[in-house]
Amino acid sequence: MTRPPFDPFSSADIDLVSAQLGRPARNVVGIAARCVCGAPTVVATAPRLADGTPFPTLYYLCHPAATAAISSLEATQVMNEYNDLLADDDDVRSAYERAHASFLFDRDQLGSVPEIAGISSGGMPSRVKCLHALAAHSLAAGPGVNPIGDLALERAPWSPEVCACLDYSDAAPTAVESSAAAPSTVASTAAAPSAVPPTDEPGPASA
Repeated sequence: MTRPPFDPFSSADIDLVSAQLGRPARNVVGIAARCVCGAPTVVATAPRLADGTPFPTLYYLCHPAATAAISSLEATQVMNEYNDLLADDDDVRSAYERAHASFLFDRDQLGSVPEIAGISSGGMPSRVKCLHALAAHSLAAGPGVNPIGDLALERAPWSPEVCACLDYSDAAPTAVESSAAAPSTVASTAAAPSAVPPTDEPGPASA
């Protein structure tokens, strides 16, 4: 688990993230969480992409097995349960609001982007919209920061302590575009530069 400031990452990390996502990795500012084997599990993405697009989702789940596990969990309609929990449990609701503030604090360390001021990820601070984003936040920040992300990871059929990585040894190295935000950085798929990309899309399309 890692929060800003992030440790330096390698070109091998970016090649592996590119293989995980199935497209070139750009606008990465750090590897926020890793599998027990060392492979990236969560990437941190610049709050403004190289093309000028605001990007609110700082922590992005890139590990295919983790993404699949959280997708399977979402399919069980568990988000309805978690939204009911937020509505009924004052302690959980307060902790979720603190997670929202913590997320914004982390992202602000990487630069101010007025278009997304106060917008975090995953539905925070008032609802559960995307377990991928919330689990990524939990993996990056560590247990006890995001209560819903923690619950999702406890229930998901995947653990960062058990390697479920694919063999990417045959994947060709991927060229990484430079960015003002970092020497190497992961990008979003195309969105208008003035638009705020969605924070709740699972899989590579919104990293």
